[in-house]
Amino acid sequence: KREVVERCERLLERVGLREKAVQPARLLSGGEQQRLAMARAWSLRPEVLFLDEPCAQLDPGATRSIEAMIGEFSREGMTIVMTTHDLGQARRLAEDIVFLDRGRLVESGPAESFFREPASEEARAFLAGNLLW
Repeated sequence: KREVVERCERLLERVGLREKAVQPARLLSGGEQQRLAMARAWSLRPEVLFLDEPCAQLDPGATRSIEAMIGEFSREGMTIVMTTHDLGQARRLAEDIVFLDRGRLVESGPAESFFREPASEEARAFLAGNLLW
């Protein structure tokens, strides 16, 4: 039991929430709740972590914190599969891109190639800021 408590304390420290350890999660800010959710996911040490818009509705500071955690997870060898509509975030975080349009796989490949020279008309339109539907 002591080992579990110590591990939880280390995780809370890593995500900047150690001082909030006794506070009910429902009283945390949106960014703090998201960091807590990330710590919970991290504690399980999954090989693959699926994230659906992990920074939606967060302020820029909280977004930076979550993105830093995602980067740390990735550097530790965890595969991250993440959805985002934020092109800036995709540019900052992605190694590979899977581009979907209306539920259909349009293209996939290295992020650098996708952003530099997208293969599909849909991707070019999306990157240009056009609404696809």
